Amino acid sequence: MRYRFLANVQRWEARVRDDWYFVDIPAEPSAEIHEWADARPRAGFGAVKVRARLGSTSWSTSVFPSASGVYSLVLNARVRRVEGVAPGDTVEVEVEITG
Repeated sequence: MRYRFLANVQRWEARVRDDWYFVDIPAEPSAEIHEWADARPRAGFGAVKVRARLGSTSWSTSVFPSASGVYSLVLNARVRRVEGVAPGDTVEVEVEITG
């Protein structure tokens, strides 16, 4: 399953002393990911392994379910730096479930 979407870069406010940034996966793809994940053994924190792409940068990571019911993708410092991404930016992201 592969998804491409636009999302706003947000700072994780619960961790204001840390630089954690993420994008939310839209509701419809999140529902499909949730359904897929429910059919498999649970991973830590409900994480789902993915291959993500932002601009020319791709990396292996996991997406995590949020309190709002959608999955979130963390954007690490390397990705943000290489792609010139800052909080409030709208970015195009691709996520492919890998297991």
